Amino acid sequence: MLTPKRFILVAAIFAVLPVMVMAQTRPGLTPSAPGMTVEQSYLQESIELMIIREQARAEGRDMKMVALQFIGDAIERGNRSDEIRQTLEFLAMEGVMNVARENGRVVNNFPDVRRQAATYLGVLGTPEAVNALIRMVSVDNEPMVITEAVRSLGLIGSNNNDEAVNTIAWTVNRFNNLNPDNLLALSAIEAFERLSAANDGHLSHAAVQTLIRIAEGSYIRPVQERARLALSELRGLN
Repeated sequence: MLTPKRFILVAAIFAVLPVMVMAQTRPGLTPSAPGMTVEQSYLQESIELMIIREQARAEGRDMKMVALQFIGDAIERGNRSDEIRQTLEFLAMEGVMNVARENGRVVNNFPDVRRQAATYLGVLGTPEAVNALIRMVSVDNEPMVITEAVRSLGLIGSNNNDEAVNTIAWTVNRFNNLNPDNLLALSAIEAFERLSAANDGHLSHAAVQTLIRIAEGSYIRPVQERARLALSELRGLN
């Protein structure tokens, strides 16, 4: 029995093969893979992106997860196109900004889809990806999603006008007032360290205050100690 991913892949192959057989190699073009011309490679990529786009916009969670698997494969091969980024941004807002309802109930709230989208946005690492991650941290309410988005912001290291750091600080404090989350706090600590290292040791006042709140807040002792260690190390950088 074919899985959804395998079925789509087989269908895509059968769609591409007739055109590839008919395509002619133009002089001066270098194949991107053995036996494949530039035109064939471009055609294959275009079909792949079309399939990914349609999968991402399907109603079911499983098809969206398959789309994310294809996106991961594409990124690993070096495809970081706008089409990939736009699809990731769409999936990052699934059930939050892109809301589908039945009888008043949200039916497309898939936190695991958004979390995986956050992971791949971090791999992309573009300015547009940073903006998408900041938006995720600002509007999502699922700690598992926000934690991954914060981690990706730290990995990218971009912090223009302290926007990334201040957004992370604001979000941690938002949860701190209602329901402190240890994993989110730990992810924020690591992101602050990475962002500081990537920006010549700079860290905003809001981030320092957040680290102090974590160190003194209602978190498990290892997280508190981690925040104290970060404060000590960051002090040594300045």
